[in-house]
Amino acid sequence: MAHGTDRPEGRPLVLAGYVVALAAAVVAFGLDPTLGVAAGALNVVFGVYFCRHLAFAVAAARWAERDLLAADVGLDTYTPPVAVLVGCKNEELVVDGMVSALLTLDYPADRLTLVVVDDGSDDATGAKLDAWAAREPRLRVLHRPPGAGGGKSGALNEALDLVDAEVVLVFDADHEPEPSSLRRLVRHFRDPVVGAVMGRCVIRNGKDSSMAGVVFVDYLSGYLVNEYGRQALFELPAYGGANCAVRMSTLRALGGWNPETVTEDTDLTLRVLMAGQRVRYDVSAIDFEEAVVSAQRFWKQRYRWARGHQKCLRDHWRPLVRSPHLSPLEKVETTLFLGVYHVPMLSGLGLLLTVLRAFGIGDLPVVGLLPLSMLLFIGPLAELCVGLLVGRVERRSAWRLLGFLPAFALSIWITSRAYVDGMLGRPYSWVKTRRSGATSTVLPAAPAVAVAATDPVAAELAGRPRSFAATLGEQR
Repeated sequence: MAHGTDRPEGRPLVLAGYVVALAAAVVAFGLDPTLGVAAGALNVVFGVYFCRHLAFAVAAARWAERDLLAADVGLDTYTPPVAVLVGCKNEELVVDGMVSALLTLDYPADRLTLVVVDDGSDDATGAKLDAWAAREPRLRVLHRPPGAGGGKSGALNEALDLVDAEVVLVFDADHEPEPSSLRRLVRHFRDPVVGAVMGRCVIRNGKDSSMAGVVFVDYLSGYLVNEYGRQALFELPAYGGANCAVRMSTLRALGGWNPETVTEDTDLTLRVLMAGQRVRYDVSAIDFEEAVVSAQRFWKQRYRWARGHQKCLRDHWRPLVRSPHLSPLEKVETTLFLGVYHVPMLSGLGLLLTVLRAFGIGDLPVVGLLPLSMLLFIGPLAELCVGLLVGRVERRSAWRLLGFLPAFALSIWITSRAYVDGMLGRPYSWVKTRRSGATSTVLPAAPAVAVAATDPVAAELAGRPRSFAATLGEQR
């Protein structure tokens, strides 16, 4: 399949050009003026992103809660044929909850096809899926051999060849959608201009570790504020890769999911927009997913996101600028969206310039350091705070905002490493996120002994009782 993004990832000459240009500026103008100009440019970038964060926070604070309680319009009157696809690779800890949730989806059985792909698993995933398929005729299981390639995109593309539907929904193996989420996503395809729809993902295991608690707050910000703001202000939300739907005709016209990227969702978002169709966001279409529970898993997950997102910017910025289907403002916002995994790296450069200025290096007045220092944190912090308010979590969860600081520091290192690796063309392929399987919205808690052999973290967390309210992260 041709996707238009199959060019080599590395840009070592461009990276070398940046270094040469910086050295030439230092030689021509001196170190202090050069660093002063760099700091001023960073101030402009951070100022733009600060205004963007603040606008999203205001929009969510003003309207998001009302939309969460909006009337259930069009849930029963539009039911086109739908295929639900899930890729699974070594997901034995979560696959039972995922399948159980899929089987409770509220949709006419004769218009719904469920396909789960065992993507070369070497654990009990395939056996569990076969056992489910033997009991449930609605479920179809596709087994890919080890090393089939393409990661999640490859698995979904193979499943796509087995179905004939108007709309395709995608969930990840750790997701457990609410029964109404399918109808809520599908209703948007009445509008022929809509090519894809994204729903809201909620962390269900926010109590399982301090890292999971930080991710819980991060998702409140991301889905209740950031995506909501992009929808409310620009009508440009992103297709997020799970708990999302795409029109089959659109997907086939674009050649399916791109196996050359590790963030197939961002890649598809850009291709849908540049094909002249739109993405919509439905804050009421909710499903529950599992957060990473350790810093090591956070690193691996966010490195993959950063590596893929940064590649999408390098691959798509030229055709994005030339696209006749987006207005100048929409092109600016989409470019800012693509740049979000560069901002922490730029923040690291800003902090470095601040340290240098403290030692008298860099021609930047002290007053100029204030916006540079404050804008690094105030914008995202505003989104996090509004997410807590709109999400109606209990008061003591505000302490979780403290976890934002070390997580942001870790993100600086992750995005910087991903950028250098990507520009140098260092090999990288799709890497799945390890699960814990300790918390489910549809299954009783599993005994720790059942998972101890495969995941010691899961063994420690398993067996704790979970109420439905707990999956919402300590709500009031």
